[in-house]
Amino acid sequence: MIPQGIAYGGDYNPEQWPEEVWAEDVRLMREAGVTMVSVNIFAWALLEPREGEYDFTRLDKILALLHDNGIAADLATPTAAPPAWFFRAHPEALPVDKDGRRLSYGSRQTFCPSSPAYREAALRIARVLGERYADHPAVVMWHIHNEYGCHNAECYCEVSAASFRRWLRERYGDLDALNHAWGTTFWSQWYYDWDEIIPPRATGAVPNPTHQLDWRRFCSDELLALYKAEREVLREAAPSVPATTNFMVMFAFDALDYWRWAPELDIVSNDHYLRSTDPESQIDIALSGDLVRSLAGGPWLLMEHSTGAVNWQPVNRAKTAGELRRNALGHVARGADGIAYFQWRAAKAGAEQWHSAMLPHAGTDSQIWRDVVALGADLKALAQVRGSTSPASVAVVWDWNARWALELPSQPSESVHYLDLVRAWYEPLWRSGVAVDFVHPAADLSRYRLVLAPALYLVDDESAENLTGFASRGGTLVVGFHSGAVDANCHVRLGGYPGAFREALGVSTDELFPLLPGETVTLDDGGTASLWSERVRLAGADAVTSYADGPLSGVPAVTRHTYGEGVAWYLATHPDPGTLAALLDRVRAEAGVEPVRRTPEGVEAVLRRGEDADYLFLINHGERHAEVQVAPSSTELLSGKSVDGGRVTVTPGDVVVVREAR
Repeated sequence: MIPQGIAYGGDYNPEQWPEEVWAEDVRLMREAGVTMVSVNIFAWALLEPREGEYDFTRLDKILALLHDNGIAADLATPTAAPPAWFFRAHPEALPVDKDGRRLSYGSRQTFCPSSPAYREAALRIARVLGERYADHPAVVMWHIHNEYGCHNAECYCEVSAASFRRWLRERYGDLDALNHAWGTTFWSQWYYDWDEIIPPRATGAVPNPTHQLDWRRFCSDELLALYKAEREVLREAAPSVPATTNFMVMFAFDALDYWRWAPELDIVSNDHYLRSTDPESQIDIALSGDLVRSLAGGPWLLMEHSTGAVNWQPVNRAKTAGELRRNALGHVARGADGIAYFQWRAAKAGAEQWHSAMLPHAGTDSQIWRDVVALGADLKALAQVRGSTSPASVAVVWDWNARWALELPSQPSESVHYLDLVRAWYEPLWRSGVAVDFVHPAADLSRYRLVLAPALYLVDDESAENLTGFASRGGTLVVGFHSGAVDANCHVRLGGYPGAFREALGVSTDELFPLLPGETVTLDDGGTASLWSERVRLAGADAVTSYADGPLSGVPAVTRHTYGEGVAWYLATHPDPGTLAALLDRVRAEAGVEPVRRTPEGVEAVLRRGEDADYLFLINHGERHAEVQVAPSSTELLSGKSVDGGRVTVTPGDVVVVREAR
């Protein structure tokens, strides 16, 4: 059973250290309040020194030591890093890049996801582990693989090509359907034989966009098939032990369609690291946490983040005072029922030797260690928060297919980036303290008042009808520019933009005028806009804001349309942050959406709802003391103090969690 309360720990790699260090490890884990660690993630070469020969001596000792000290194990299948002997025996299992170069082993995830030899070897060791440790008292969860697709999301070898063709046969049935879906009459790309179809390798001009999109879909599904195969092997051996794998819902990764993955996990977990150049990384933490919670449909586990610097960005800096605590509790506020780091003890050798850890190179006489111990006490104090939910009346539409399609080559503007647009719309809601869920475009929207679709370039007919139906039944829908432009096959929807949403929005656009880098246009409300403009004609909607200068002067830039029982807004440009925030404030006020709690500027307010109490997280990212109104007879969980006068003070850089009884 996963430990009660908020689980706490990290990746534990004792194979990197002599056995005499292990006793010190578990002693310090207990001092820090660690309750669960992930083990065995990169130990394949030591567990199976030769094919079919196993040595579990080390792992047996480690699991026994953890159990004897009351620390649970999230036991990994080590399949993210096959050993050298495997590649010597099966060089064909090495991945091939887009340019046709076969890569070498010597790091991690250097395998082709379609390789039969890899699949056989991975399932073999997963089965042996499952059978050996199914009933081990330390093992509370299976950690399958590690960060699927982090380095090998795409392989362009002939084996992958054959697998791609099988996937396409299942999707389309026959070549006529595929040729129609891909629009292969363009540039003489018509296929007469399945064997003519190859992955979208490097070519002289722009590849077919639907070919590229289906390739992204295939690559995500191919890795998902590997996960499911390992999971089934483990379920056969230990049906009562839940399984997870660590997602990477973060700025640097978009390879997998996690809406398809999430239902296959018993427990959704995520790895999250900060962009070193992000001046307000707390917004990224919130956005990622809300998205992972939405994927999970409730609480989730943070499987990896960093106590300080990472090692893989151009410049890797340590975290500032209090940042470790704010980051971790920010994830808990957004639904994490477990906090873990990479890794427990900082490595002295290897590719990640300059990555921070819970126990740093400096040892226990360090600020990181003191912060790690203090965080353990905080998480223990928050035990009752576990399992609580996060109610929201606003949904932001997120779709990996739309993201992949929007960022294909030969778009009207290469400056339009999916995540940038979503974050630009999310940020004003975050600053206002408005609770947000993320939804698939085909999701049930009945519990929301307001749905935002900032960047839904690609949308299928069912999803478009779902979103416009939400508005017609009384909801408020807001759609961003270049949305609804193409169908599920990346075919342009004819008759005027924004395609699938034209009728509901009450507008029609005949020409697009994307803006040059650094170029802006003035709006008649005094704001400015960048990135995009288009020639909108009203077809039932009212103009809210128009362009005040340039070739589109007087043309609507923001519109509002009464549609059925609800309202549909269209943003045909990208307003500056202040203008966008004011607009979204107006929209949410009309929709009857209120913030979780009104707070001073710089104070993040997040609510988790339990069976008999609400848990209000207040995180002060500013430089001033802040007072926040809370319910009478509340308790500050981290300090254990009762709240006097219905107000709490949050000092700069601090976090306060208030239990408000219902």
